[in-house]
Amino acid sequence: MNIRFEVEYRTQWGEDLRMQLWTIGRDGGKTAMDALMLGTEDGVMWTGEMDLDIQQPPKGDVVAFEYQYAMYRDGELVWTEWEVAPHRVALDGVTSSYVLSDKWRPIPEDLPLFSSAYTECVGALPDGNAAIDTLYSSTLQLRIVEPRLRKGEWLAVCGSTPQLGEWQRAKRMALINLQEWALNIDADMLFDEAEYKYVVVDAQNNILRWEDGENRRLSCPKLPPKQMWIRTDEQMLLSGDSWKVAGVVIPVFSLRSSRSYGVGDFGDLKAFIGWAVKTKMHAIQILPINDTTTMGGWQDSYPYNAISVFALHPLYCDLNALPRLNDRLAMEKFMMKQQKVNALKEMDYEKVMALKMDYLHRVYAQEGKQTMESGEFNTFFEHNKDWLIPYAAFSYLRDLYQTPEFYNWPKYSTFNRKEIEALVAQESDAWESVAFFYYVQYQLHLQLTEVRNEARRNGVIVKGDIPIGISRTSVEAWSEPHLFNLDGQAGAPPDDFSKNGQNWGFPTYNWEAMAEDGYQWWVRRFQKMAEYFDAYRIDHVLGFFRIWDIPLYSVHGLLGQFSPSLPMTVDEIESYGMRFNAELMTRPYIADWTLERIFGYRADLVKSIYLKPRSDGRYDLKDEYASQRKIEAAFAGKTDEDSLSLRDGLYDLASCVLFVPDRKRPDLFHPRIAAQKDFIYESLLQHEQKAFDRLYEDYYYKRHNKFWYDEAMRKLPTLTQSTRMLVCAEDLGMVPESVGWVMNDLRILSLEIQSMPKSPWLAFGRLWENPYRSVATISTHDMPPLRQWWDEDLERAQLYYNTALYKDGTAPHPAPGWLCEEIVSAHLFCPSALTLLSLQDWLSMDENLRLPDPNAERINIPMHPRHYWRWRMHLTIEQLMSADAFNGKVRGMVENSGRAPSIPLFRGKKK
Repeated sequence: MNIRFEVEYRTQWGEDLRMQLWTIGRDGGKTAMDALMLGTEDGVMWTGEMDLDIQQPPKGDVVAFEYQYAMYRDGELVWTEWEVAPHRVALDGVTSSYVLSDKWRPIPEDLPLFSSAYTECVGALPDGNAAIDTLYSSTLQLRIVEPRLRKGEWLAVCGSTPQLGEWQRAKRMALINLQEWALNIDADMLFDEAEYKYVVVDAQNNILRWEDGENRRLSCPKLPPKQMWIRTDEQMLLSGDSWKVAGVVIPVFSLRSSRSYGVGDFGDLKAFIGWAVKTKMHAIQILPINDTTTMGGWQDSYPYNAISVFALHPLYCDLNALPRLNDRLAMEKFMMKQQKVNALKEMDYEKVMALKMDYLHRVYAQEGKQTMESGEFNTFFEHNKDWLIPYAAFSYLRDLYQTPEFYNWPKYSTFNRKEIEALVAQESDAWESVAFFYYVQYQLHLQLTEVRNEARRNGVIVKGDIPIGISRTSVEAWSEPHLFNLDGQAGAPPDDFSKNGQNWGFPTYNWEAMAEDGYQWWVRRFQKMAEYFDAYRIDHVLGFFRIWDIPLYSVHGLLGQFSPSLPMTVDEIESYGMRFNAELMTRPYIADWTLERIFGYRADLVKSIYLKPRSDGRYDLKDEYASQRKIEAAFAGKTDEDSLSLRDGLYDLASCVLFVPDRKRPDLFHPRIAAQKDFIYESLLQHEQKAFDRLYEDYYYKRHNKFWYDEAMRKLPTLTQSTRMLVCAEDLGMVPESVGWVMNDLRILSLEIQSMPKSPWLAFGRLWENPYRSVATISTHDMPPLRQWWDEDLERAQLYYNTALYKDGTAPHPAPGWLCEEIVSAHLFCPSALTLLSLQDWLSMDENLRLPDPNAERINIPMHPRHYWRWRMHLTIEQLMSADAFNGKVRGMVENSGRAPSIPLFRGKKK
């Protein structure tokens, strides 16, 4: 088989194009062929030929081939085409030669329309896709990539020749690949130049709209028998609105139904899809749902501290979907307990977990053996055993030794695969206990899969959340410790959420080790998510550029440094006009005046107990209080206000430095984050402050832009292209300019919050300037919901009232429903592809339906690292479904804003 490749790509001196081809077997397996070097005469049109020695169907095993173009510069790979959708040709058993006239395929500008969020949910095509036409003696195949179709629409060609309908009848095309359409034409019958246009038709082949622009022209040369010329056209010109949807954000644990066991579960999530459908919403975003179980205490309510990045949390198991207990009395007791825990205003994590685990153990003893002998279970186990076995072993050993701190286990503290395989073998004494965790994960898998299926059937996108970190006492830290830096803590620098920064306590990633196999740990993680979700949020996407690395001796985040980064030499620091003294500038600045400012009348007490004097008139912390962790230990168990105030003041002393030594090279330095707000900066002379300000600005906002861009582009392309989920990112906080570059290059949706504008020159974001590739929201789980935000800072609310809502007079308090409705409506009409609002903010519009106390709606307070995540909706899903007036209002707002994509948005006429 002879194949000729033609592709237009403008290159510069030293650049060349190559083509990589894979043959596809009947089993879907790929076999790579040698790369083909393409040639060019003008640096624009690149061509090449290859002979493929294969046997075609029906006798041969090769059924298709795929290929991609790549650009090299001076022999080094620069980039390839979009990896998600390679060029593909299905072999027909007849054609013996191909001419492939291609278009280079970058990552599409309208990437959301290529995601499974669109193709499998909102814009999914119905059954009845047209089959590609019969082959001819010689065949011209027209191809075009076009994603902008709605349910019930097809792409077609209409043109000047009889084969193309003579401008009266459209020839329907076949959807052959991802958003790629094709039509076969008899090349022998194309005598003259033909004109044509692409059109959109309905199920009855009625033309709904024509593409804009001039007619396309086609001249087909005489083709030899059994040759196919595949010509790929430029994308259509279509006028009209962009695809946009509205949705709701709610943690699964916050859902409430009459059937709940004191916490939302996957059954509730499935039921909640019904409310989304009723209100014309097409997306539901949730928080992470991975297992966070350490010892079952309320601290495990923190959903971002997963003990496994693959295992689902037993908390979310819908007990109603499991078999009832044969023990009737026990079943009645469970139902009584269900009524009690479900009546609580907030989730009682410990009671709920104890209740659910008790039921799961009982139903496992009753049904487990039969379930685990089934073919369906064995298929699940074989597909997931690489993570499932370590997870089950970890969970068993955690319970056995009563601690998740694997490094303190008397046995198995160091992961050894052979030892673990022996531990979990069926003949092992531990088998029954280990297999319990297999059984629970299987049930969770079935339930969440049904949620996904229900969502897709109803055109609803379920959007998951991928946390940036893992627990320090997790399966992965135990079984794959080489992938993590366990001697550091991940967090975030100070921001609007927390003035001292955030210390999440997670280990940081060893990116060098992860890169050795092409980031397969992350690829597996994303691909597992894709089994359940069609969109996802990358938590703290900045962590893929650099992570805020906090030393283990710190409680707060102020003494952290970005990793990787470019620390400064002494000469660089002094080039800004300030003399550098490492002894003074990296040592806590403690003076009498700072003690008076922090502690007031207790300053002398602090001096006598916690400090030791220095010869220069200042003080050092005593050795037993010389770090925040030591101070934390000294105040452990003290909960009175005076003690906590004293402890926090000592924390402030420990972090009062101007520079932080680099953790790997102590002779290099980082300016301490937010140092301008601390006493040591105040102690500088005016010219030193100005010099430090210039250094600080350059270091944090300019120095690393190219460096961090390269870091992110080494990781994110592989990860974001490993699935077809819609990629959204949380890009809040201290955002370097390079983040925008990467987000644009990879077509990742940003997060836009009007009260946290990306521009430092604006008090509030301009909603009409939101980029299309973005998610608009009013508040996140780390923020106060709209009504609480409105009342907690009256001055800022007044500014918003006058400058963002353009209203005169005094802002009303508390926030009335009409005002909340106006804010919600403005977000619906913004250009963002997704407007996803918390359930609290949706309900804020209805003064009769919303929770009377807005302060009871908060999910998380980031400045409290041990916050109890327990908020639940005060209504049941059944009550929400029956709120006809409210639901009608929401439905009307969604439809009027053009975010109900089942309504065709494009209309046109014949050109």
